[in-house]
Amino acid sequence: MTYEYREMSAAEVDDFLSAPRYAVVGTNRRGPPQLTPVWYLWDEGTFYMSIFVDSAKYRNLARDPRLGLCISGDNPDARAVMIYGVARIISGSDAPTEDIRWRLVRRYFNDDAEARRWLAELPDGARSALVAVTPERVVSHDFN
Repeated sequence: MTYEYREMSAAEVDDFLSAPRYAVVGTNRRGPPQLTPVWYLWDEGTFYMSIFVDSAKYRNLARDPRLGLCISGDNPDARAVMIYGVARIISGSDAPTEDIRWRLVRRYFNDDAEARRWLAELPDGARSALVAVTPERVVSHDFN
């Protein structure tokens, strides 16, 4: 089998990112970068993720908002998209923020009931913040 490297078009990147894949986010800490798998929502050129405010990711981004994300197609899909940018932490629970958060969670479940059940089972007092990233650089690989 022969593999050929090429970059994906913008439309192919949008299509690739629309699937409910996992992203690995790299945040800057003292020492090596912290890498964490996260759920995400790609919406009209903005990457969203929801993180707990008591997490290392949150503290890292509050101190240094630069980050990198890697979304892999997983075997045998030999595609990947890397996004580099600056995080904007969105706090509060206004309607647009809650709509984005719901769409982000919902895409990883088969139906609304499963998504609601997962949200209801979060620990009491677990507070999260929405993070928005408008990419400064997008790198795509397609080895299919």
